[in-house]
This record gives sequence, C-alpha cells and structure tokens, in this order.
Amino acid sequence: MTLTIENIVLIGSILLFISILAGKTSYRFGVPTLILFLLIGILAGSEGIGRIRFDDPELAQFIGIIALNFILFSGGLDTSWPAVRPILTEGITLSTAGVLLTALFLGTFAWYITDFTIYEGLLLGAIVSSTDAAAVFSILRAKSLALKSNLRPTLELESGSNDPMAYVLTIAFLSLVVNQDLGLASMIPLFFKQMLMGGLGGFFFGKISKFVINKIRLDFEGLYPVLVIALMFITFSATDLVGGNGFLAIYICAVYLGNQDLIHKKTILKMFDGLAWLMQIILFLTLGLLVFPSRIVPVISIGLVISLFLIFVARPLSVFISLMAFKMQNRRKLYISWVGLRGAVPIVFATYPLLAGIEKADMIFNIVFFISITSVLIQGTTLSLVARWLKVALPETAKPIDPTDAFLAEHPKTAMKEIYIGQHDFPVDKKIVDLGFPKTAIIAMIKRDNQYITPNGSSIIAANDTLIVLSDSQEGINNVYRALHLKKESSDS
Repeated sequence: MTLTIENIVLIGSILLFISILAGKTSYRFGVPTLILFLLIGILAGSEGIGRIRFDDPELAQFIGIIALNFILFSGGLDTSWPAVRPILTEGITLSTAGVLLTALFLGTFAWYITDFTIYEGLLLGAIVSSTDAAAVFSILRAKSLALKSNLRPTLELESGSNDPMAYVLTIAFLSLVVNQDLGLASMIPLFFKQMLMGGLGGFFFGKISKFVINKIRLDFEGLYPVLVIALMFITFSATDLVGGNGFLAIYICAVYLGNQDLIHKKTILKMFDGLAWLMQIILFLTLGLLVFPSRIVPVISIGLVISLFLIFVARPLSVFISLMAFKMQNRRKLYISWVGLRGAVPIVFATYPLLAGIEKADMIFNIVFFISITSVLIQGTTLSLVARWLKVALPETAKPIDPTDAFLAEHPKTAMKEIYIGQHDFPVDKKIVDLGFPKTAIIAMIKRDNQYITPNGSSIIAANDTLIVLSDSQEGINNVYRALHLKKESSDS
C-alpha cells in the first residue's frame, strides 16, 4: 500500500490505536512496549501484512529529530535537580568519556571482525555508543523500579545527556568516512564547539523561557504547553544554527525549567508526558516502517556477535574505566553497565550514513537496527531481575514515596494554616509563582471579601487576603512564613 493524503490519517490512527492497546498488555508477557511499537511498524511495512511502502530515510530522520526533541525535553522536565546534583559528576563522565570509550571499543571490534575500514567501524561504534533516553525513561518508569544509592537518577541523567556526545561522534566519524584526509584531530574543535555552545544555549534559553512563561499573560491555560513547545523548538534550532548541539541545549533547558516555579506547571508537565509517549510511539512505528526484514537476515550472525560484544564487553569496560575515580561498589557499576539500553536513537543516527550515501550505509543501518532490538529484548526485559540479583533494588515496602503524591494524599499529619496578608506585606501585588513558595506547601484557597478563590501560579496576592496554606509538616508552614517575608506572630491576626 502506498501512503496518500487520503489514507495517511486513517492508517496512522489505526497503527497508533493498535500500539496503545499492545503497550497496555505488553509487560504482562515481559515484552518492552518499545519493541512492540517497532514490530507493529514492521508488520505494517512493505514486507509485512500492511504492505505500506515507506523507504524515505530523510523523512524518517526528520520525524526522529522532532520526536527526540519531545522525549529529551520531557525527560529533562521530570529530572529533579536535588536528586541529580549528588551524582552530577558521575553522570557527566558516563555521558562523555563513557560514550567515547564505548564507540572506540565497539568500533575497533567491528573493524577487526568485518570488512569495514577503521573509520566505518568507529562510525558504527559512535552510532550505538549512547544509551537511549526513550528506552531508559519508559522502561524504568513503566516498571516503577526503585533502586538504591542514587542509581536511578544516575541512569536517567546519563541517558538524557549522552545523546549529544554520540551525535558529535557520529557526525565526526561520518566526515572521516566521506573525507579520510581530515584526520582524527579535526574532531576536537567540533566537539568543543558543539558541547560549549549547546550547554550555553540550553542555560540561556532556559532563563529566557522561564521569563516568557511567567510574564506573558495568555487567556487560556491550554496555550501554555503550546508556548513551551514553541520555546523548545526555538532552543533546539537556534542553538543548532550557531553550531551548538541542539539536543544538549533542549535537555539542559528542560532540566532548568523543571526545577523552577512556572505558571501552570502541572498542566505543562502532564501535557509533555503525554506528548513524549506519543512521540515514542510515532518514532518507533516510523522506524519499523523503514526497516526491510529481508535485508536484516543476512546480517543476523554478525549483528548478534557485535551486539553481544557491546552488551557484555564494550559497555561494561567503558563504565568501569569511566568510574574508576569514583568510590562506587562494583555491583552498582555492573548494573549501570546492564542498563545500557539501545533503542530508537541509534536507528535515527544510522539514517545519517544512508543520506550521506556511503558504501556500507545499508549494512550499518541493518546492524544498528539488530543491535537495538537485541539490546531492548535482552536488557530491557531483565532490568528488575538483574537489579534483584545484584542487590541494588529496594524492597517493595522500602520504595520511596513521591513527595508530591504523599503531600496531596489526605494524610493525618498534614498541617494547615490561615495566613493574613496586610496592606504593606511583601506578597501584595505579587504572583504566587514569583514568591519562591516551598515545594512542600501549597496555597489551597484564598479568602478575599468573604469569597473563596482557587489560585494558580499566575494568581496575584492582594492586600487583606487570607491564604489557606497546606503543608506536609509544621516546618513546611515555617518555611512558608519565611518565603512570604512574614513573622508568625504578626501574621496570625
């Protein structure tokens, strides 16, 4: 079947519906949702039962880049800075040195056992060198896997921040394959420019985005997520325009925004969570449609050898070497090694050689696809089992409760306080979002002129208001007084 304007919406919606239903039941059988999305795409493709003819790497790459924007941005928004800060150095080391070492080990191995040139082998290594954010975020969160010793934030930070490094290596080694006269030294300026401009761009646009979100007044709450989407794409494209790494920029921008007080933040977070899932489904369906199973069969044997080397040798070696300077138990390092999931990102990066038209592009793409499939099947299905085996999983009764969920639940120890705001008090004429309110407290209601108002982040405090504040403890109430620049004694009138 050939896709046309008339049937693309119908076919797309049917595939989306089937994917959601499949994802709902997939974990009952121990199969990661992402694999099912890929398989549905393959079955609908030109060699499957759907017979949809799709052989457009350029369009697949475009869809992949758009989808990765949403997936990385959503992952950044959900990243807690207090949780990440203690393991920031380890995470950055894994996402830079770890990625480079993985590319070198795997690339050298591929060169040794195939007829690839050294640069073609390193290109293959670079493409599959990063752990996949979509795979790690979705599998860890879907399994609700609680891990000891900051393992989870380490894994999520690494997977969210290592794609930029893999992208730089992919572009660099692709340039060397196309023009072998350049030499390895040409990678160094490219690396520093991409990383430096990407980091600065992410922080700069994060600051700008916070200002715009909190200062602009939109008539409808539903427009705020749309505004954030626009800011996300501006961050990516503007950073890329000046030679920076757009993927790194949007992740840093999202991490910054996710840890700030924003107007309608809950609406924005929920919207991006749904969009991230939608983009994961679309991305994996698209890549499934792009694959021709008959072309993968000839590379199964070599693909399996390379995949097993990546899982059991290259990834563990890169993790242990990268973390040599840190005091960390070997079983933690082993588990980090095991959660080296490869998903859609390597397949998206594998479209770059296809578009460049290099001689071994088809073989590289098919090997990368096979590596991604085996990685998610072997590692993705055993995360919980290996966590228990290595004794890095928390018992069910010891799983940490999300502070927000615990606070919003009707807990008998929740503290409540009515706080009166005088005419000359600090909060007067200020938005709630600008008050720096404690994370463990909320303004549930505002009593104004004998009427009760349900506030949001853009609500402005007026003189003679009475704030009905809820917190998870008395200390939280004390923090509220400090945020409002009020004394407890004078404010209880």
